[in-house]
Amino acid sequence: MKLLIIEDDVVFAGTLARRLSQHGYDCIQVHQVCDALVQARQTQPSHILLDLNLAGYSGLELIQPLRCALPKVRLVLLTGFASISSAVEAMRRGADDYLAKPADTKSLLKALNGDAPQVEDLTEIVMSPERLEWEHLHQTLSANNGNVSATARQLGMHRRTLQRKLQKRPSGG
Repeated sequence: MKLLIIEDDVVFAGTLARRLSQHGYDCIQVHQVCDALVQARQTQPSHILLDLNLAGYSGLELIQPLRCALPKVRLVLLTGFASISSAVEAMRRGADDYLAKPADTKSLLKALNGDAPQVEDLTEIVMSPERLEWEHLHQTLSANNGNVSATARQLGMHRRTLQRKLQKRPSGG
């Protein structure tokens, strides 16, 4: 089993490679977006771990080209900023699974092997009102290209209030 790790954090990519090579994966690391597709075509991996945030570039943009180049690859998106909206978007674009960082080895192996519950099931989770609000705030912030002031104006709230709410991620559903 050949695993391509597309991750701009060199230390984290190395940690993933060491952990997963102990479970039979031959790991190849790519740290720059410009090298990802070339390396995927050259090495023909059976599995890909793809970071969502790649030095200012969205890993979501790489899903379709990777899927076209390697239609049978098992593609798992990793992110330190997990949200329902980005999970659904990743699945819509062709990812097989989606994991939040830090992911333990057991979760990584389940996702890579296809044993984890599908992310599409996340849309059926009943979320608390606080979590729904947090998701909505992040979607609106994303639509405003990360501009907190424009998002606050659009939502009709004070900028500091928005910043405080964005930092308090509600737990669970």
